[in-house]
Amino acid sequence: MRYPIAFLFTCLSISLFAQKTEQIKLKDLQHIITTPSDHIQVFNFWATWCAPCVKEIPLFEKLNQENKAVDITLVSMDFDLDPNPDKVNRFVARKNLQSKVVILAESDPNSWIDKIDKNWSGALPATLVINTKTGKRKLVQKELHEGDLEKLIEEVTN
Repeated sequence: MRYPIAFLFTCLSISLFAQKTEQIKLKDLQHIITTPSDHIQVFNFWATWCAPCVKEIPLFEKLNQENKAVDITLVSMDFDLDPNPDKVNRFVARKNLQSKVVILAESDPNSWIDKIDKNWSGALPATLVINTKTGKRKLVQKELHEGDLEKLIEEVTN
């Protein structure tokens, strides 16, 4: 099978310039969540196998590009089913994600879910929005749609 040179160049450039994910432990994520920031912190808990999660990722990417006063962290929950980061890395490269992506390297969700937020059932997708200046937090356990993310940010800002 012959591939046009442009196709091969595109595949090569995606693999060369795609960001690599980082595997982190719960204590690392808790540190990130609690570190004071001048920016609103948005943590989206998702997985490559979760269709609603994948569907809402463009909302986070758009916000990441348009609002520099917000820090987006996409927290992959794929580790529990597959500890190999390759699937997540390929997803990140294919979608050309620009938001920070981490893989939570914890295998027993029931032991740590309430340490992220006591109101979180563990359902995906889940989004946690935090204003570290005021301590306001908002957790949503459902797929977000156009405008929902901005409303959540407004709720923790005011």
